Amino acid sequence: MTAFEIASENPLLATWITPQGMPPFAEIEASQFSEAFDMAFAEDRAETQTIADNPDEATFANTIDALERTGRTLERVASVFFNLSSADTNEALQAVEREVAPRLARHSSDISLNPKLFKRIKSLYDARDTLNLTVEQERVLERYYKSAVRAGAGLDEESKSRMAETAERLAGLTTQFTQNVLADDSSFRLELRHEDDLAGLPDFLKAAASKNAQDLELDAGHVVTLSRSSIDPFLQFSTRRDLREQVWQGWTSRGANGGETDNRAIIREIMQLRQERAALVGNDTFADYKLDDTMAKTPAAVEDLLTTVWGPARRRALEERDALQEVATGEGNNFDIAPWDWRHYAEKVRQERYDLDEATLKPYFQLEQMIAAAFQSATNLFGLTFRERDDFTMYHADVRVWDVMNAAGKHVGLFCGDYFARPSKRSGAWMTAFRRQQALDEPVAPIIVNVLNFVKPAEGESALLSYDDATTLFHEFGHALHGLLSDVIYPSVSGTSVSRDFVELPSQLFEHWLMTPEIISTYAVHAETGETIPNDLLDKLKAAKNFNQGFATVEYLASAILDMRLHQMQIPDDFDAEAFETATLADIGMPSEITARHRLPHFLHLFAGDGYAAGYYSYLWSEVMDADAFEAFEETGNVFDAATAKKLHDFIYSTGGSRDPAELYKAFRGRAPAIDALLKGRGLAEAAS
Repeated sequence: MTAFEIASENPLLATWITPQGMPPFAEIEASQFSEAFDMAFAEDRAETQTIADNPDEATFANTIDALERTGRTLERVASVFFNLSSADTNEALQAVEREVAPRLARHSSDISLNPKLFKRIKSLYDARDTLNLTVEQERVLERYYKSAVRAGAGLDEESKSRMAETAERLAGLTTQFTQNVLADDSSFRLELRHEDDLAGLPDFLKAAASKNAQDLELDAGHVVTLSRSSIDPFLQFSTRRDLREQVWQGWTSRGANGGETDNRAIIREIMQLRQERAALVGNDTFADYKLDDTMAKTPAAVEDLLTTVWGPARRRALEERDALQEVATGEGNNFDIAPWDWRHYAEKVRQERYDLDEATLKPYFQLEQMIAAAFQSATNLFGLTFRERDDFTMYHADVRVWDVMNAAGKHVGLFCGDYFARPSKRSGAWMTAFRRQQALDEPVAPIIVNVLNFVKPAEGESALLSYDDATTLFHEFGHALHGLLSDVIYPSVSGTSVSRDFVELPSQLFEHWLMTPEIISTYAVHAETGETIPNDLLDKLKAAKNFNQGFATVEYLASAILDMRLHQMQIPDDFDAEAFETATLADIGMPSEITARHRLPHFLHLFAGDGYAAGYYSYLWSEVMDADAFEAFEETGNVFDAATAKKLHDFIYSTGGSRDPAELYKAFRGRAPAIDALLKGRGLAEAAS
């Protein structure tokens, strides 16, 4: 029970007596969420209004501490709901989401714009230098004040009302955008009914396509879906150019197919509302508004980074294109390389240059072994150990749970892994939480979740990953460690509650340990023979590390540039998202053989919420830091150097948002990061000169 003393048979509102406080998924039904949200909203309103109406002078304890204790039922209900709506949704959950998302936005606005509450927060912020606060408390107070100001708390009543209206409308639009992309994802099927449809496909891909057909209960022998773990290898290996084009068109046209799932008009309205909100609080553009609260601070700083990398990346990509065209022409083809050809001919060039092909490599990257590799890396760095548990009933049978213990044998938290693609799960990979770490009243251990979309193998077979899949697993586990190792007092600055262009540092940095000799030579084990990856194959993989980096960098940068330019413009009523995309890419000299990694009609980072809006650059911003940070380990001669790992733990993984991120990085590294490590890491240093 909470302070509001909710009494209900609804399991979402009852006290959870499950092991470690895991949500009681077996008892939860979609129909229960509406009541749960109603009660949780009421509790949170009552709690915050009590703080606002307190007749005593504002103190940190009776205002900020008190606010940190509010809304716990709402956070609990929302964390379960939004995890389910992303990872295992259905029509009933989607209906609730369409109803709840705008209400949640309105509820948040009502609290942020409460004049009595803001007066108390502002009085504390204005007197912050006299309050004797800890560093973490100063940061928490700053976050409350700036969040309220950015939400419009300092505006007149008419403007505050408009801010609340736009937030509510945006929540509905972003929910619809997300559901439209999922609908297009789930509806695409490329049925391979004849033997010649399978031309060029290796056995592992045929097996995966066969499993897709079985899971979808289709009478076609093999089916390709829009899971990245399905379409990427199909584009690599299929010798049927017409089928490659169909898959590519299916992937890139999501959200732009007309009808009920078309997102183009939604983009226009989202952008206009974002611009209006930015203007109401005194910003010229939404990019100015968003970046003011990041490490980058200004659009100019972001543009400078993107421009610095774009030139060498584009030059390298054009060199790569010429090499692919030479192979295609040499095979007697009289067509120019198209986007659906790139991965296919890149695989051929990679085989020719490095004697390395995905079909040979993939059996060495078994899912089970890569999970163990990530765990071992965390053990070597931070002393963590992992014990799988089977006493949880989760939201889907595929979800697994591990106890996480520290070096002293103390429980740190629970880690959940949801690894396989399914129609009820949105595409991509992400980390989230059912419960955040905090210690305001008593220590609370986190429950952290990694959600991915690997192809599920047939019964009794090993799940095989590509090298890119394995890297994604390490990336998301880096986020998980950020949540698990969090060691702060206040929930609002826990774990990944950090600046958007800092949040990718722990995840991208952790990717580096996959290819360290201690890890790769131990855990890259052949699925059939049990043989450890041979040194010559490992040498080839390392030699090919920067192969196709021009392509990879250009497709990412194109999306980042689209994001930044879009959020710096005024959006007219006749705005055409696809025309804007075409014109922008032409302006920067985008090679016609490459498409942006995310086209605007399905760009979930930008339009499933505003988390990465005017912020997609953050992967590159963080990469400057992660490349530089890994060099700190390399400089010691030991990639698991204990002293460096302790600083990494103390200043990056455990601190959450309790301190300024630039200060934290300098505390770890002793200086600001340098871009040279990024260019070197991507093999673009030569192209930059």
